[in-house]
Parts: sequence; structure tokens; C-alpha cells
Amino acid sequence: MKIRSLTAITATVASMALVTACGSAPPSKSNSNSAAATATSAQDFGGMDKLVAAAKKEGQLNVIALPPDWANYGNVIKAFSDKYGIKVNSAQPDAASQDEINAATQLKGRKTAPDVFDLGQSVALANVSMFAPYEVTDWSTIPADFKDPTGTWANDYGGFMSIGYDSSKVPEVKQLSDLLGSAYKGKVALNGDPTTAGAAFSGVMMAALANGGSADDISAGVNFFKKLKQAGNFIPVDPTPATIESGQTPVVIDWDYTNAAETAKLPSWKVVVPSTAVVAGYYYQAINKDAPNPAAARLWEEFLYSDAGQNLYLAGGARPVRADAMVTAGTIDTANYAKLPKVSGTPVIPTTDQTTKAATYLSSNWAKAIG
Repeated sequence: MKIRSLTAITATVASMALVTACGSAPPSKSNSNSAAATATSAQDFGGMDKLVAAAKKEGQLNVIALPPDWANYGNVIKAFSDKYGIKVNSAQPDAASQDEINAATQLKGRKTAPDVFDLGQSVALANVSMFAPYEVTDWSTIPADFKDPTGTWANDYGGFMSIGYDSSKVPEVKQLSDLLGSAYKGKVALNGDPTTAGAAFSGVMMAALANGGSADDISAGVNFFKKLKQAGNFIPVDPTPATIESGQTPVVIDWDYTNAAETAKLPSWKVVVPSTAVVAGYYYQAINKDAPNPAAARLWEEFLYSDAGQNLYLAGGARPVRADAMVTAGTIDTANYAKLPKVSGTPVIPTTDQTTKAATYLSSNWAKAIG
């Protein structure tokens, strides 16, 4: 089955990148008790113009765990800041989903706390009590399966798990089993630790599917990485654009849009989604209920789900959640939409229960397998 349209996918999956440490800051009074903090739509401000005015008065927005090369977030942040004249403070871009939650908890009540979250499924659903309900203007065009009916979260973009590799340094990769060969010794990296990072979690899920496992049993994926480590092929390095371009991590297991972003910088970089192990995933967007800049947080959400924001995700190779509605309305960037990989195979999208079961298995077995 060819997959490009969101209507072919009817659920969501765990996701994200990795690791941070949050610096301390002196306590500062937050704006979280203002009327903006309880607004559930732009209409509560009196319309978009008044929301924009309130956000500009705050003058800044705090985001966390948004790498510039991840889903085109560098340009998303710039476009938002340029459009509204609001300073965006981007903290710890290489952080993981759990680190976002930790930062919000540790910095609660301070002006440096994150205003918004971009999370993987397991972390998002475990922390819904920290989210402020808000429905963007384009809420009705987000498919029902990709949003919470009470407005506490919505998926924003997604993609497929993939293998990226430097064709000038390693042989062509067609399937995961190729990576066990001697030509890949000391060359295979996974984006993060699967016990804390969603991208790595989904990488292990992909390995499970490719080796006789399932979304209900991820053990085959752990065993694959154990074999990869025993062969001397798996390296405990978190891949970044710098490690890829320097040749330190010539093979990377990560989301297709993250891997695809390297192609523009490194022409020899290739990306493959194994047809026998197709894992799809979408991220969760939410507002911190204790956001120090609650109006700017809500304006950020409006921007992300607007046609402009969704097309910026698309420009980064990610699949915008409103893609189907935008195709119908004729507002999708057709050139970038046509560039999305035509993925063959039936996508597997773990349920919440399957994700929880897999996460529990990983927490008990991952370190033993690759330690």
C-alpha cells in the first residue's frame, strides 16, 4: 500500500529526540495567572487581532527541544518571530520529550519555563494534566484521530522510521539485516536511548517488525541491536548533523524527515524506509498550563496549525497533520508534497497500550542487551 495521505493513518505513536540539562534561573513572577492562561480559543481574546496584541505585549516565547534541522523548526521559529516581532527563546534543542516535562516542573513559576511542548506519545499522554486546553482556529480541519476532543493536545506533524546512510562510506542499505554485515562495523547509530527518546523507541520497534516481532512484542528489536553490538557495528553515539557530516555516524536510524534533511547538505546521504518494517509516528503539541507567556503560547499554536506553519513542516520533509484538508482547499505546497517518500508496505502505528508495554520491556532489558 502506498502511504502519503493522513487519512490512511488512524492513530498515533511514540516519538522524539534526546537529552538535556536545564539550567537554573532566579525565580520570576509568571504570567500564568492572567486571563490569557485560561483562554481556550482566539475568541476568548476577542479575536485573532487581540490575541496577537496580547502576545506582542508579552514579547517573547519559550520553546524547548526543537532542533533547527528537525521538521524545519529553525525556519518555523524564524518565520513566527519575523511575522509577529516576538523573540523566541529556544532552549536545549537536543532535548528529549521527558526533558521538556522535567524542565516545566523544575522551572515552574519562573520566566524561563517552557511555554509549549512538542512531545512523543508516551510522554504526552502521561502528562496531560500539565496541558492547557486550547483549540486553534483550524481545529476542525485536524482529523479527529489526531487530536484530543477536549483540546488539551493535537498532533502536529509526523513521518516514518528510516535508515539514513552515507553511500560514499558504506554499501547500499536495503533492509535492516544488511547492517549486521562487516562493512558496517563501528558505523551504525540510533537517535537516542529508546527508554527516553521516541525516535530511538520507534527505531527498536522497526527492528522488531523486521525480525519477526510485532507492536505487541518488541523483544526481537532489542535482540537485533544486541547482535548489532556484538558484531561491533552499533556505536553509542547520539547522531547529529555534525557527526553525520564528519563521518562519525555514517549510518543513522531515525525519522525519515530528519534523515532527509541531511541530503541537502551531504549529496551522498541516502534514506530508505524498509518495506517490511514500516513504523509511522506523529508528535503531540500542547501548551504548558503554567506558561509564563500564555498569549504568545497560544499564538504559536495558531501559527503552527495555519497553512503557513503546516507548509513549513512540509518543507522540512515532515507530514503536516492538516495535509488532507489543505490538499482539498488547494493550500498545500504541491512541490514539497510531491517530494514526500512514497512508502511501500503497511504502516504499523502502536496503540497506547502497545507503547506502554514496549516501554516497560525496554526499561528492563535495553541496558542489559547493549550495555
